[in-house]
Amino acid sequence: MDSPEFKAWRKSLGLKQKEAAEKLGLKKRMIQYYETGRRGSKKVVIPKTVELACYALSIGVEGFDGTSTKQASAATPHRDDKAGDKKSSVRSQQAA
Repeated sequence: MDSPEFKAWRKSLGLKQKEAAEKLGLKKRMIQYYETGRRGSKKVVIPKTVELACYALSIGVEGFDGTSTKQASAATPHRDDKAGDKKSSVRSQQAA
């Protein structure tokens, strides 16, 4: 993800810089650096973790506890996760 793509991502979700920063767990200043691609005279690269967090937010994932996702209230799941269903039934059997 490059700087123009990052800015387009934010705008596509209708987020202000401050709102994007809050959702990504960053300072507003970092959002500004990512959008310009510069921090003073130095080039800024958007980390893969931020890129993946942007993707998660764009498909409606608001949180992750290590085993399951927390969907945004207005979002709908984008696919049927049959593997997830199998894992939960295995966990239930192991707990019994």
